[in-house]
Amino acid sequence: MDVEGRYSRAFRATTPGFTPLAKDILPPHKGSAFMTFASFTTRARLLTATLGLAAATAATLAAGGAAHAEAAPAPSAAEKQMPKVSAAQLLKVAEEQVGVKENGAGGGTKFHAWYMDSPRVKETIARDGGSVKSYANAPWCDMFVSWVGEQTGLRPTVGWDAYTVAHADWFKANKRWGAEAKPGAVVFFDWDGGKDTSGIDHVGFVKKDNGDGTITTIEGNTGNGNVEQRVRPKSQVTGYGYPQYTA
Repeated sequence: MDVEGRYSRAFRATTPGFTPLAKDILPPHKGSAFMTFASFTTRARLLTATLGLAAATAATLAAGGAAHAEAAPAPSAAEKQMPKVSAAQLLKVAEEQVGVKENGAGGGTKFHAWYMDSPRVKETIARDGGSVKSYANAPWCDMFVSWVGEQTGLRPTVGWDAYTVAHADWFKANKRWGAEAKPGAVVFFDWDGGKDTSGIDHVGFVKKDNGDGTITTIEGNTGNGNVEQRVRPKSQVTGYGYPQYTA
C-alpha cells in the first residue's frame, strides 16, 4: 500500500486519546483549563532543558504567545557540548537507513522502538494525549528524523518529536527556519503546497537542491512504508529547519 500522505495529521485526527493541537507547540489545548503560572514555568523549563530552546522563547511559547524575533538564541549548553558533525556526516547516517521497512501494521521499526523507549515519548504524551503503545504503529517520518539526530549526537539542534507541526514550530521558535534548500536541512512538506506549518504532512532531510525546482531527499515512512531517497518538487515544501552543524 502506498502510504504517501498517511502522516501525523491523519494519525492524530483518528487515534483515540490524541487531541488536535493548535499551531503553538505547547498546551494549553483547546478546551483545557488555563495553565497555572507554576505549571507554565515548569513546562517552560522542561522544554528548555530537553529541546535546547532559549528560556525566553520557551516561556513565551508555554504561555501560548509568539516568540520574539529581536535576536537569535545563544547556543545552549547541550549545543556547546555536541560532537563535531557535518551535514554530510548526518546525511550518511540517514542514507544508511535506506531500505528499512515498516511491518504490515505500519510500525515495528527501530525508529518506533527508540522513540517509545526515550524520555521524549512521555513529554509528547503529556502534550498530545494517548499512550506509549499508541506510537507502536504510528506514522514515523519524524521519528526517523529524530533518530538520525540522536545517532549523530545532534539531537539538541535537530530536535526530537513525532509530530511534524510541533517540530517545525520548534525550528521557527529557535529562528532556524527558512526557505532555502540546504544539504542537511530538515524539510517539511504540505502536499497541498501550503506555507503554514499547521498544514504540514511529512518531513525528511534535504540531500541536495537539484537546481530545477526539485530537491533530493532522504525520508522515512515514504513510498510503501520505507526509508527511501526521493525527488520532490519545491512547490510542496512548507519550509526548512536548519540544524546547527558543528563541523
